[in-house]
Amino acid sequence: MYKAVIIGGSAGSFRVITKILQSLPKNYPLPILLNLHRLKHVRSGFVEALSIKSNIPVIEPYDKDTIKAGNAYLAPSNYHMYVELNKKIALSTEEPVNHSRPSIDLSFITAAQTYNRNLLGIILSGANKDGAYGLKKLKDAGGTAIVQDPKECEVATMTNAALNLTNVDHVFSTNQIIDFLLKIK
Repeated sequence: MYKAVIIGGSAGSFRVITKILQSLPKNYPLPILLNLHRLKHVRSGFVEALSIKSNIPVIEPYDKDTIKAGNAYLAPSNYHMYVELNKKIALSTEEPVNHSRPSIDLSFITAAQTYNRNLLGIILSGANKDGAYGLKKLKDAGGTAIVQDPKECEVATMTNAALNLTNVDHVFSTNQIIDFLLKIK
């Protein structure tokens, strides 16, 4: 039984994330943790753009915010977003990982330590390898690993890196990802 969903993406993932958030019902039973690479000097507009289409609240969390079902938490620009064991979010400005801050790997690793087999992780389109190691650690902790079908991705570097490093549970199109998420009770 899942307790949380974590999604990582970069170049080419915005459209997919928007479609996913648009498809989830207002009473979605899980928190969604979003770690998307974006320009670090652009502070506003991203959350607003996602919120317009989303049926659930999209929140850029503050340090120590409690993770609650039915919300989507977007890693703030230029901050690493960790998931603490007490299901709170921790933000950090430590050095970039894989040239990225926020680091998808760090979010996935800490979420896996917190939720273990009750975590569903999804890697989407992206132009670097950030997220591949994090998805492997999620899988090692007993979580379920999904990768967007590289043939559908605008940029398949991230999804291919995840597939090369991890024996994933599913390779899905965007619509299949949405169907999977909607079946979660």
